[in-house]
Amino acid sequence: MIGSRIAAVGHYQPARVLTNEDLAGMVETSDEWITSRVGIRTRHVAGPDEPVDELAAHAAAKALAAAGRAPAEIDLVLVATSTAIDRSPNMAARVAARLGMPGPAVMDINVVCAGFTHALATADHAVRAGGASRVLVVGADKMTDVTDWTDRTTCVLVGDGAGAAVVEACAPGEEAGIGPVLWGSVPEMGHAVRIEGTPPRFAQEGQSVYRWAATQLPVVARQACEKAGLAPEDLAGVVLHQANLRIIEPLARRLGAVNAVVARDVIESGNTSAASIPLAFSKLVEQGAVSSGDPVLLFGFGGNLSYAGQVVRCP
Repeated sequence: MIGSRIAAVGHYQPARVLTNEDLAGMVETSDEWITSRVGIRTRHVAGPDEPVDELAAHAAAKALAAAGRAPAEIDLVLVATSTAIDRSPNMAARVAARLGMPGPAVMDINVVCAGFTHALATADHAVRAGGASRVLVVGADKMTDVTDWTDRTTCVLVGDGAGAAVVEACAPGEEAGIGPVLWGSVPEMGHAVRIEGTPPRFAQEGQSVYRWAATQLPVVARQACEKAGLAPEDLAGVVLHQANLRIIEPLARRLGAVNAVVARDVIESGNTSAASIPLAFSKLVEQGAVSSGDPVLLFGFGGNLSYAGQVVRCP
């Protein structure tokens, strides 16, 4: 089977920036309290007239432009999101319509914070199986739509945004640019991260998530490297779900990726759920922190206590 590769990436964030000082005027909190616990300093917030599919379409358009591809060349659109308010048309169909695509297959994937890496694996599998030749993969979430702004334990965490990747079939004989996925979940602990109710609200058991991430995920992340045939020290970059700097930095150290640039976009973007990995990855590429062909571990984790990771080659 022919493998796949990431041809280009792109990202988008709303213009409005909410600082820790702004939040201190809304709830009982402070810049010191927030930064010492989660490392976040700012986050971007979409307005009521900026729906999730608009964020996703902006990021997707940038990825398509970077890949030199027209929307009509895409035959499958996958959007990872957990903040779609309406059930149908789904986000993928809305994005396709915004971009003027003539008739791609359209699917949403809801695995919350691990959504993008699940969607990227699904795109890779579709290409390998011959079901698609060119796939648009988007992670987009408007977490501020599902946030209780009176709850200081959660409202300080979230932000809005989107990131996208164009996935294409490799040329015959070309080395695959998306490695095998390592994925799974802990269904009996799904209650630890929730978006439930009417209206839906984000809630989590922070200490349970922290203990799980700190104790279980380093082993899983190393296994993702092993499936790609690489040692952690071979990585040029590590992009973990941008949930909490106190999770990201220890996890990267325990992984042993001593030569890798570690994405810390959580500091300026907060937790953007399914958008966090493609958003942070796109910024590393844009900044030149990683080079074309470099191996980078993408590793999502969180909602459903799900995880998915793979090593990719930078576009």
